[in-house]
Amino acid sequence: MKIFCSRANPTTGSVEWLEEDEHYDYHQEIARSSYADMLHDKDRNVKYYQGIRAAVSRVKDRGQKALVLDIGTGTGLLSMMAVTAGADFCYAIEVFKPMADAAVKIVEKNGFSDKIKVINKHSTEVTVGPEGDMPCRANILVTELFDTELIGEGALPSYEHAHRHLVEENCEAVPHRATVYAQLVESGRMWSWNKLFPIHVQTSLGEQVIVPPVDVESCPGAPSVCDIQLNQVSPADFTVLSDVLPMFSIDFSKQVSSSAACHSRRFEPLTSGRAQVVLSWWDIEMDPEGKIKCTMAPFWAHSDPEEMQWRDHWMQCVYFLPQEEPVVQGSALYLVAHHDDYCVWYSLQRTSPEKNERVRQMRPVCDCQAHLLWNRPRFGEINDQDRTDRYVQALRTVLKPDSVCLCVSDGSLLSVLAHHLGVEQVFTVESSAASHKLLRKIFKANHLEDKINIIEKRPELLTNEDLQGRKVSLLLGEPFFTTSLLPWHNLYFWYVRTAVDQHLGPGAMVMPQAASLHAVVVEFRDLWRIRSPCGDCEGFDVHIMDDMIKPVPLQPLCAEGTVELRRPGQSHAAVLWMEYHLTPECTLSTGLLEPADPEGGCCWNPHCKQAVYFFSPAPDPRALLGGPRTVSYAVEFHPDTGDIIMEFRHADTPD
Repeated sequence: MKIFCSRANPTTGSVEWLEEDEHYDYHQEIARSSYADMLHDKDRNVKYYQGIRAAVSRVKDRGQKALVLDIGTGTGLLSMMAVTAGADFCYAIEVFKPMADAAVKIVEKNGFSDKIKVINKHSTEVTVGPEGDMPCRANILVTELFDTELIGEGALPSYEHAHRHLVEENCEAVPHRATVYAQLVESGRMWSWNKLFPIHVQTSLGEQVIVPPVDVESCPGAPSVCDIQLNQVSPADFTVLSDVLPMFSIDFSKQVSSSAACHSRRFEPLTSGRAQVVLSWWDIEMDPEGKIKCTMAPFWAHSDPEEMQWRDHWMQCVYFLPQEEPVVQGSALYLVAHHDDYCVWYSLQRTSPEKNERVRQMRPVCDCQAHLLWNRPRFGEINDQDRTDRYVQALRTVLKPDSVCLCVSDGSLLSVLAHHLGVEQVFTVESSAASHKLLRKIFKANHLEDKINIIEKRPELLTNEDLQGRKVSLLLGEPFFTTSLLPWHNLYFWYVRTAVDQHLGPGAMVMPQAASLHAVVVEFRDLWRIRSPCGDCEGFDVHIMDDMIKPVPLQPLCAEGTVELRRPGQSHAAVLWMEYHLTPECTLSTGLLEPADPEGGCCWNPHCKQAVYFFSPAPDPRALLGGPRTVSYAVEFHPDTGDIIMEFRHADTPD
């Protein structure tokens, strides 16, 4: 059976409908998911196994049968742990059909089909009774419904329903409890991911400042969490303003509510500063005594940093306060954690929440358009003053007073730079209503609404009338487009440059003048796990999962070459990025900012996207030294689809 799938073409910006096999997107979704990373999370697996054994033992000690409900079973791993621990029967719920089918096969392969029933439903659709999916309620609830934010995958509604309809009162639960922690910090780097800063432009007439509109400054931002590996953030990038505060706990063995709630903690700032950001994480206790704990704490809050488990499926959270607020060392404040059924957000209060009716505020929502158009890395990119200075430097070499400039990047401020540098006439193409509305506000805040012309249409639909009969002498792009997911998707600029060719005057300049794709072969300390075969996991055979995450077979390629490896090690993957050559003398890299040091350390552009191509099959972990001297590659770019097809392979390994 074939199905039609919509697909955004990053090169042309259009949405196309493609005929795909009914399982194609499912398997790609599994390949891009965190299933493999979870199976490689030794700390998670061991703690769950210990907690399940303890829960089954407690039920057996009461003389009862151990009936387990496993919600979100995935591969069926936790259900197999439960049966191995002595559970009499397990009902494994998995709503995603390809994973449910895989779980059935994995359970059968491991010999547990008589003790585990895989139910391909959402848990809220599971029925209990003589004719139902389960003949009776379970007395052990096992779940792994958590994301980095803890509740973002709908854990609370699922628990609420399970306690009402699927499990016995005061059942055993694994995990038993979760606790969310928070720490208030000042961080100019992280704050730049959520607010638009004034942008300074050095011109021949002195410094000009691009100021953000008032509603952009006052906007609380997007409600979605910013998940991050806090262990990879330099301590120099933030100042701690509070101790680590336990904000709230959830007991999963009792009735759980998905209703909105808030929890406050009084604290005294450790130092004076600007409260901007809340760092947050959680831990889960697998048993009622809290002896079996799995924590997401970063290294400075971890009880044993040497034993930290790296994981990508659970990280830490960055939350932005609605507005930055000054705090004074020793002057007590209240940090308030709010949550509804899916989201968490924070506010800072100067009086007791019991005396402040504003505490129970609604989830923050962006009403300025900027947070809907620009993601957090994009905010950081726009606020990067060094990057702005590079564009100014490049623009000075190509601009003339009588230039007619056309900007073709989504929500870009390059048109303002061009104006401040003396361009006679500036046009900017904004194909979306959101970018059109946002730029109009920015121009008005800077008294430029009559200086820069906004054209709300797709670039290929431009007419001579849109450009007021003028020919373009400078076509300008960052390039950045909201449809771009991978580094080379911003080559949409190439498509646009071709589409507007008829509007370019004789000798017109195009900036960037060129682009190049770069790659470096790397050995990962940890990231390799997300694509590494699982094979055996805690004694259970999950090879079937490995078959589901193999990459799509590659087609024959035409451009070939080799990469010389600089040091022995395991070559896990190749990292790819784009470099844009604004002028022959000025280049912007979206990847490596300088060559790797002799020890292999790399300095990456923190605002831009890089792509990772994992080698398949994965390198043999035993082949540590004296590995292949070179890696060969073949790459082909398809302008009609925006795809880059590539193949990397190890050359002959020396004897």
